[in-house]
Amino acid sequence: KFGIPNLFSQDLLDEAGRMARQALGQGREDLRHLPIVAIDPVDARDFDDAVWASPRDDGGFDAIVAIADVSFYVRPHSLLDKEARKRGNSVYFPDRVVPMLPEELSADICSLRAGEDRAALACHMVIDKDGQLKSWRFSRAVIKVAANIPYEDAQAAMDGEKPHDLLEPALKPLWACWALLAKARDKREPLDLDLPERRVVLDENGRIMSVAPRARLDAHRLIEDFMIAANVAAAKALEG
Repeated sequence: KFGIPNLFSQDLLDEAGRMARQALGQGREDLRHLPIVAIDPVDARDFDDAVWASPRDDGGFDAIVAIADVSFYVRPHSLLDKEARKRGNSVYFPDRVVPMLPEELSADICSLRAGEDRAALACHMVIDKDGQLKSWRFSRAVIKVAANIPYEDAQAAMDGEKPHDLLEPALKPLWACWALLAKARDKREPLDLDLPERRVVLDENGRIMSVAPRARLDAHRLIEDFMIAANVAAAKALEG
């Protein structure tokens, strides 16, 4: 109806295939030994980011936010780059997504799936005991996500309602690090726009059955605060 481009030319698909098959490249920092997890909506169609944290002896935390390294596959002035510039963004509907990039990239090789080696941009941060960002560095890395965990499952594991193998090695350190970030955020008293997200449920014929708010969990806030910390680190790195 609104002319959203939903098809890719064969040349674009061929280029996406070639780029998806290339090796991850030399010199990447190997982070595959870390229990990095991706926490996303239960109906997520792709996985863009993953997180990890580990306590330090000084009461702070080492933390990593890993983002799918899309720029490794979409090179400047390539056909993929030009098409992505024209589209501007992916468009999400209740039952499908019209991607900015061909699905071989957007939903496969650039999606941080559990158990798969993936190219990532890693933001390494040191968070002190007061929740302040003390140092940061960025690296091109290779990661292997330990699990793709829905928000609800991560929250249930933390609340003791549902067991999870990664509760001790991954989730508890993440929550403890987030507690420090949240304490620092509350001290800053930022504008808090806690707006509910709504989920549209369709029947088998594509007709709307219901529109209901999604539950707002600590797991959502955790991921948001880690992403904010990584963006602050990126801004500081660019300033420096």
